[in-house]
Amino acid sequence: MNSTPVAPAKINLFLHVGSTRADGYHPIESLVAFADTGDDLQFTPGGDAFSIRVTGAYAEASGKPEDNLVLKAANLFAQNIPGVSRGAFSLTKNLPAGAGLGGGSSDAAAALRILAEHKGLSASDPAVLAAAHETGADVAVCLERKARLISGIGEILSEPISIPPLSAVLVWPNSSASTPAVYRAFDAAEIKHSTPFGLRPKDFPRERVAFLEFLKRQNNDLTRAAWQVTPNVAEAEAVLRAVDRTQLIRMSGSGSAVFALYESIEIAEAEAAAVRARYPDWWVVAVTLS
Repeated sequence: MNSTPVAPAKINLFLHVGSTRADGYHPIESLVAFADTGDDLQFTPGGDAFSIRVTGAYAEASGKPEDNLVLKAANLFAQNIPGVSRGAFSLTKNLPAGAGLGGGSSDAAAALRILAEHKGLSASDPAVLAAAHETGADVAVCLERKARLISGIGEILSEPISIPPLSAVLVWPNSSASTPAVYRAFDAAEIKHSTPFGLRPKDFPRERVAFLEFLKRQNNDLTRAAWQVTPNVAEAEAVLRAVDRTQLIRMSGSGSAVFALYESIEIAEAEAAAVRARYPDWWVVAVTLS
């Protein structure tokens, strides 16, 4: 297994979604894990303001640099903590945007970790967590890069959960899914969440076979809505479903990336190579989730 990236891909192993609340948000319940692939972020102190340079395969798709969540997180951190050194960030975008892999949130969390380290603070420091929550709902869970159960609208985090390492293939079918559009389709279809809320960390088996069986009883409640918004999601699932050795197939987040689990990383790598050969325009990578 590779070392944990600075800004790893965030994977929703399942995602339960409730009906819209009075404030317009949907309550969720999700088990989040992290992959050993992701974006890279470097920081060079110096200057009177934060700046960012974005490179990599998906730099253009990540939006305008001045709107990047890294800058938002850094500025919020500086507002909360006096004496923070400004400087230049260099972000390498290896993760596709609009894929449900939490790339922007993970990048922002990486920025907060870097700045916190410069100030001698831990990622769990209240000031760091405050900046994370202000930046976006998914940023806080990305701070420590450990599997957790999240609830509320994503802001309520369990303690870290020990899950068995999972060999997987991540597939992004070269087509993004708009999260607001997926939720609108979910609401329009009046899709009811498949599993009652109320899971607790102690409910998750630690042994791999039992854990897989537990995962199979869960669901991503946004899947059918995502199929309507981005039909390539269904195509990617069908491609992975055609493989005999696939143990579980599921969409991550609101899409459009999907993942499949396998018995070993060697099998995952072989299947990833087969999918890449058939669909050279897709982003396909074998990973370990933990």
